[in-house]
Amino acid sequence: MIRRSLFEKTGMFDETLPACEDYDMWLRISCSYPVYLIDTPQIIKRGGHSDQLSISSGLDRYRIQSLKKIIESNLLTDEQEKAAIKVMKEKCTIYGNGCLKRGRKEKALYYNDLAGSCLGY
Repeated sequence: MIRRSLFEKTGMFDETLPACEDYDMWLRISCSYPVYLIDTPQIIKRGGHSDQLSISSGLDRYRIQSLKKIIESNLLTDEQEKAAIKVMKEKCTIYGNGCLKRGRKEKALYYNDLAGSCLGY
């Protein structure tokens, strides 16, 4: 459950993203508000249905886009920024290597370059 006022402060889903808009929203929320872990499962998650968008390949490019956007927003603390850069670098490397394996050399170069430039943030 989330109060409407939180959405008014952090924004709703980024509708320009074709996927991973929830990931993007949670990045924005969690950089400003604490998110706590409850160790005891509260739900049973059933996934892997054929109509789920999350089973599509290549979704990490939208997660990378969201990470880049939150890093460039200047909303993160130094510690959060370092963690976000680390995750972005890992995702760029994995996605870039996947592109290379599938013969998409231009995309592979872009994401591998982006991974390397993460140190410049």
